[in-house]
Amino acid sequence: MNCHVYVDFDGTIMLCDTTDYLFERFALPEWRAVEEEWAAGRIGSRECMAQQVALLRATRSELEAAAAELEIDPGFAGFLAVLRQLGVGATVVSDGLDLVIDLTLRRFGLEIPRFANQLVQTSENTWRLEFPNGRADCAAGSGHCKCARTEEHGEDLAVVIGDGRSDFCIAGRADLVLAKSKLIRECEANGLPHLPFRDFTEAAGLFERWLKSVTEAEQEAELDAGRNVRSVALGG
Repeated sequence: MNCHVYVDFDGTIMLCDTTDYLFERFALPEWRAVEEEWAAGRIGSRECMAQQVALLRATRSELEAAAAELEIDPGFAGFLAVLRQLGVGATVVSDGLDLVIDLTLRRFGLEIPRFANQLVQTSENTWRLEFPNGRADCAAGSGHCKCARTEEHGEDLAVVIGDGRSDFCIAGRADLVLAKSKLIRECEANGLPHLPFRDFTEAAGLFERWLKSVTEAEQEAELDAGRNVRSVALGG
């Protein structure tokens, strides 16, 4: 069966929210007030991120040095290896910053397509955020409409892996959600098919067992259909 995995970056692949980490280090204090507006639901994440990035005061070398300090889930490379063995594709879908994602993937030698917001340098230490993957009709008001990604592959099965609010919408389109943190509660509240996980070592085993069970169920259904066809043909 054709299956594709959509995996969040901040707090999922990475052990922290890398965007908030950079704001803590380099943004003017007003970024917290913007965060409160978003948390209260008065602005969407796209507006929130754009305002916060405009408050960054850091050179590119400073951002790169800070990104190099960030920790990745040590099991993620192994998880990708399992997907390759199973013939399953994967994409990083993030409402975070492309610069951090690209630096991280390169640092750990990981090859996986990614979609994220684009960090654009406007002076030696100022930045703006652009949204090449945004959609005007995004229900969540996100900078990156993750749901749009599921429309591109035409897969039989879609699996979402994430931890927070930016994953809520796309989780509703998934055949399985591997969930952490707030995403667990969202799945429970809405009856979404999900499995909680702690790290990608555990996620690899959960995913492999789930895919095997789904494949076996599909094969059994096809056998049953074939038996029924033969039965009708024989007048049974």
